[in-house]
Amino acid sequence: MANDPFFWIVAVSALAVLAILMFGIGTFAKGGEFNRKHANRIMRWRIGAQFIAVVLIIAFAYLRSSGA
Repeated sequence: MANDPFFWIVAVSALAVLAILMFGIGTFAKGGEFNRKHANRIMRWRIGAQFIAVVLIIAFAYLRSSGA
């Protein structure tokens, strides 16, 4: 599985979601003007990245179960 490039794409997409989530939590914890101005935008980026990651995970699982 580690030799499969699609696996690495899925892993990078999951890590991207984690990075966006950590950035959002960090800005929320810090507060201030930046958080007030950009919190919703960061949330939308996370939701979009999470959607892409879930689609890739489902595609990966489907392709591996069908033997492709």
